[in-house]
Amino acid sequence: MKLSKFARTLFSLMIISTLLACLGLSFAIGQSRRLPPTTNEKKNKRPAEPGKEGEKPDEPLPPDLTGKPQDAEKITVTTQIVNVDVVVYQKKSGQIVTGLKKENFTIFADGAPETITNFSTPEAPITVAMVVEYSKWSEMFGAYGSGGYDPGTYEVIRPVAMFLSQFVKPPDDYVSVVAFDIRPTTLTDFTNDPTRIGQVISLLLRNSPAFRETNLFDALKFTLVGGRGDSVVLENSKDEKSDFSGLVSVQGRRRAIILVASGIDTFSKINYGDARKVTQNAGIPIYIIGTAELFYKKYEAYLDATDSLTGMPGRMTFLQAKNTLKTFASETGGAYYPVTFPGELPKVLGSINALLRSQYSLAFNPGDVHDGKQHKIKVSVDVNGDGVNDDKEYVIQARQFYNSPKPDGSTKP
Repeated sequence: MKLSKFARTLFSLMIISTLLACLGLSFAIGQSRRLPPTTNEKKNKRPAEPGKEGEKPDEPLPPDLTGKPQDAEKITVTTQIVNVDVVVYQKKSGQIVTGLKKENFTIFADGAPETITNFSTPEAPITVAMVVEYSKWSEMFGAYGSGGYDPGTYEVIRPVAMFLSQFVKPPDDYVSVVAFDIRPTTLTDFTNDPTRIGQVISLLLRNSPAFRETNLFDALKFTLVGGRGDSVVLENSKDEKSDFSGLVSVQGRRRAIILVASGIDTFSKINYGDARKVTQNAGIPIYIIGTAELFYKKYEAYLDATDSLTGMPGRMTFLQAKNTLKTFASETGGAYYPVTFPGELPKVLGSINALLRSQYSLAFNPGDVHDGKQHKIKVSVDVNGDGVNDDKEYVIQARQFYNSPKPDGSTKP
């Protein structure tokens, strides 16, 4: 009887011990359950690679770069040396003045004289980018302007073909051609090969514009400062897109843009003010052949004052377009030629060619100026070398502004 009571007591203790052990195990399992991480470390770290044991993690990005991904997409033009291409000709006769020396010029920035650090005479070969408006609008303007006697695209193709075939002189001169509608497309990179030039003209003649939009501002920015765009058409690249460095990257050569366009901008990503900053900063003269002149003169009385519901540009749009082209030309030291009839082209292209080959290349260092502001440039000339400027008798064609870098070392386009 006593043995049986002892056995029952022992059995009860064993059951209680077992229950306590189960409860402890359950509690331990609950306590060992994984908690959400309290830091930004990955939940499952990869094993350290051989040879990198104890290596310090990458340093975080500086605070001024984090949270600003849009800054990486901005294309900027920064410079410490300000280049100024100058053409001098007589006011009365229009005769271009050659044979001038560094001592004949004076550059003023905001009214203060600057030291001319670089100077070259008009002997360097030219490097030209031709930018052509090739859109449904330009095709319509040309067709209605000619009364249907010529295909509409001839108005923009004719000056391009004439310049490429008559004024590009191998082996020293180089030219590239960019056509634009809703976006710019490089037809050929810089070349002086007559065969390639002939292919460009043939390409423009055999094709028709695809879009009505004319994004002039985007095309100028792309041509000057570069960016990512359609691959060069005549190179038959396997890649649909390519990166382009722009005309500002071409150094040591006489550079210019010849723009053949109506001046109308319909859908650009940048606005007129941004486009002006791009052209001012680039320091490259823009020579402009204005199109749609005959169309406007014939149909001005029939156009609405503002754009119609169908998108047809109104009189105000055409006037703004002309003012835009005049501004781009004057601020960059180029020239604007509104062409009405095809017979005017030989004289206009001859004048552009003469101005291109008569540019004096000057440069000055503005010093440690980092205020992000626009500064006015004025060039004076002393043709006779008598110490008195001859600005009243001569026209000095040069860029009018430059934009200094901001304190952080960058300038917006």
